[in-house]
Amino acid sequence: MDLQPPFQPLPPEFYQQPTLELARSLVGHILVKDTEEGLTAGVIVETEAYLGEHDQAAHSFGKRRTKRTEIMFSEPGHVYTYTMHTHCLINVVAAEPGNPQAILIRAVEPVYGIELMQARRPVDKMKNLTNGPGKLTKAMGIEMSDYGRTFFQPPLIIAEGASVENIATGPRIGIDNSGPAKDYPYRFWIKDNPYRSR
Repeated sequence: MDLQPPFQPLPPEFYQQPTLELARSLVGHILVKDTEEGLTAGVIVETEAYLGEHDQAAHSFGKRRTKRTEIMFSEPGHVYTYTMHTHCLINVVAAEPGNPQAILIRAVEPVYGIELMQARRPVDKMKNLTNGPGKLTKAMGIEMSDYGRTFFQPPLIIAEGASVENIATGPRIGIDNSGPAKDYPYRFWIKDNPYRSR
């Protein structure tokens, strides 16, 4: 896949979908980050939705409002970054203001700035470059300082890509201590794409 800039950001209206529909719709669009080192971009191949106060796996379960989760209560289309095991993870804020839901971007397929990604994250196999939420942020230069931005204003955007038909759904990953929520089919990925996390 060979996609070149300029990348056109999706409009704010795109994010005004029910969270599960948005999580599915994001697959196939392009995550783009511009830094002083250069521009990188990858097609989103895997997402996970977290449905807020009633979803035991969500950071905002029970409508927890903390310094970390504050941005989740904002307009959809905002950037929610957080740190897990020293890795920065990136999420799309979803749902209406006051209803703290979010979508984790789990994996992307690199399409632009690949040499820069490899310099940031040397790997033996290309598929290991961005096939996980912590891997993709390091490769693309996405940091905690991106918290609170929107995805429709540079330097961090989600750009228009292509619609995808062969999308699979299944349980989310790494949330074994979340009761019944661990089995909710809130993960979406492109079937047979080598860059999906697992």
